[in-house]
Amino acid sequence: MKGLSDVKVAAKLFGISLFFVLMIAVQSVGAREIAGVAVPESVTIKNKVLVLNGAGIRKKFFIKVYVGALYLTAKRTAVNEILADPGPKRIAMNFLYKEVEADKLVEGWNEGFAGNNTAEELKGLQDRINQFNALFTTVRKGDMIRLDYIPNEGTQVWFNDTEKGTVPGEDFSRALLKIWLGDKPADAGLRDDMLGTAY
Repeated sequence: MKGLSDVKVAAKLFGISLFFVLMIAVQSVGAREIAGVAVPESVTIKNKVLVLNGAGIRKKFFIKVYVGALYLTAKRTAVNEILADPGPKRIAMNFLYKEVEADKLVEGWNEGFAGNNTAEELKGLQDRINQFNALFTTVRKGDMIRLDYIPNEGTQVWFNDTEKGTVPGEDFSRALLKIWLGDKPADAGLRDDMLGTAY
C-alpha cells in the first residue's frame, strides 16, 4: 500500500511540475520581458499580424528611458530591406523613466530626422515632421507610445490607447524609422536589438 501511495504522490508532483513548465513555455511564446515590461511576440494591425523583429532598452548615459520594440510582417536584419518594405510596421515605446517632457521628445525626434536624412529629403518632409512633433505631450513611467505605419494611410501616433493623429506618406515612415535604424541612430545598442543582431 505504501508503494502505491508513493507512486500517487510522485505522479501528483510530476503533474504539478509539468503544469508549471507548460505555463512558463506558454508565457515565453506569448511575450518576452525586458526591464519588467512584457513585450508581445506578435501584434495585429488592421487584421495583419506583425512579428517582433527585436526589442531593447533606449538608454541615455546611464538612464533607462524606454523599452523599444520593432514589429514587421516578417523578421529582417538588413536595414535597407526594412526601409524598402511597403508593408505595415510598428515601433512601440514603453517608458521606464519617471518623466520625459514633450520638448525633450521633440528634440530627440528632430535630431534623429536631421542626422539620418539629407537636406533635400528634410525639405520635403518638414511640414509633416512639424505635424508629427505637435502630437506629443509629456510622457511618464508606464506610458506607451505606438507608431503604426499603415500602407495608403500613413503613420498613426498612439499615446497609450488614444490615437493622436496620422501623418501621411511612406517616405515619412522611412524617415521616421531611420531615427532608430539609420546610420546615426538614437541608440546604437537599441538598433542592434531591434534588428535582432545583438542576440
